[in-house]
Amino acid sequence: MFDEMMGFEGETGRATYKNLSDWLDDQDLKKLSKESVKAEEMFRRVGITFNVYGQKEAEERLIPFDLIPRILSADEWRVLERGIKQRVSAINAFLCDIYNEQEIISAGIIPAELIHRNEAFLPQMCGFTPLGGVYTHVVGVDIVRTGPEDFFVLEDNARVPSGVSYMLENRSTMQHMFPELFTTHQIRPINNYPKELFESLVACANSHIESPNVALLTPGIHNSAYYEHSFLADEMGIELIQGSDLEIYDGKVVIRTTKGTEVVDIIYRRIDDNFLDPLSFDPNSLLGAPGLFDAYRSRAVILANAPGSGISDDKAIYSYIPEIIKFYMGEKPLLKNIPTWRCADKQNLTYVLENLNELVVKEVHGSGGYGMLVGPAASKRELSEFTRKLRANPAKYVAQPTLALSTVPTLTKNGLAPRHVDLRPFVLVSPNEIKVTPGGLTRVALKKGSLVVNSSQGGGTKDTWVLRA
Repeated sequence: MFDEMMGFEGETGRATYKNLSDWLDDQDLKKLSKESVKAEEMFRRVGITFNVYGQKEAEERLIPFDLIPRILSADEWRVLERGIKQRVSAINAFLCDIYNEQEIISAGIIPAELIHRNEAFLPQMCGFTPLGGVYTHVVGVDIVRTGPEDFFVLEDNARVPSGVSYMLENRSTMQHMFPELFTTHQIRPINNYPKELFESLVACANSHIESPNVALLTPGIHNSAYYEHSFLADEMGIELIQGSDLEIYDGKVVIRTTKGTEVVDIIYRRIDDNFLDPLSFDPNSLLGAPGLFDAYRSRAVILANAPGSGISDDKAIYSYIPEIIKFYMGEKPLLKNIPTWRCADKQNLTYVLENLNELVVKEVHGSGGYGMLVGPAASKRELSEFTRKLRANPAKYVAQPTLALSTVPTLTKNGLAPRHVDLRPFVLVSPNEIKVTPGGLTRVALKKGSLVVNSSQGGGTKDTWVLRA
């Protein structure tokens, strides 16, 4: 098992963590635990919560925050940044192709049925290219690590990726509580993210619009990420709106504000495709606005991310990303994929069923850690239940090997202990530039031995430091 501070078993520690390790040696861990309580109080005052669906009690929760930061060296970050930019460029090219010429299907690289029968594929987007050619304005690429140089992409989040507010608040909390650590470490800043998000969105607008009007579309206060929606709108200085605030007038999208009505040019939407417009998608939706998609198709407004971009989140499509990179970029992937068995394939299904207790099984359209099986930690009853599910609907699932994810020291009731982590760097895409925020959101599995880091499944977060040199 690789620990990012100590290295492999028997090693005495990694240089990247030396200053932090020395600082920890001087700390009273009991006092440090009390600081954790202070951090929790700060988060509660600010209102940093998330909602858990499907539970009657404690629906709104405080996201757990661990005080021990995760550190990446400048060299490690350069590797990740280059690989992420390559991957996101290829995903945008893929989306443009499948909604237009579909050359990757004609070339026999991806089966047509995997696209056309995919519930995330929107036929309404065919023959249309967004302004600036950008489909995925904001991407969250989930990355795991198994060794000093072994990084793997776990999944691509190109639909409505969340978590950036926690990344920013984690940094703010650490700077407030432990300013001395920021004098002994040269850490790259992340506080410009809201400004860079705004600028990247504006860069996609028509050149004849002098000052494009940007708004953030939220499903409302009951959404699990509502705190983030309000936080980002406030930080960017833009209107936070709901579908009921929108109307289509004379072919343009108009929002009603306390100052009256105004045309909106760019909508950073945080609602799923199906709810955007009851005339084009779910007729029962009350979250979007009638006619919004037609206004988008007529280029009266930009929707970020583009409707239909979520097909690149599909875990069956994920398994083709190396081929997608080679097809569109003419390059070998700089970041590895995790080997993936598509259960729709009979041979793959046979292998998965025979080795179920050793594999991780995920729903193709799943997220948040729901609907998955971690074979080595599953009971006989859970294995039997998933066997039935796989046989009944194999196309709904993919399987992957259980990786030995890296650990990072985490503050527990019994002192410091290793806990498994992943990393979600946030990517901003404009017509001429791709920016990766240096760091991202580190999610940590707070339960001993657990590989599930999602906050909805009991995981927490850490501040992520990228060193300048």
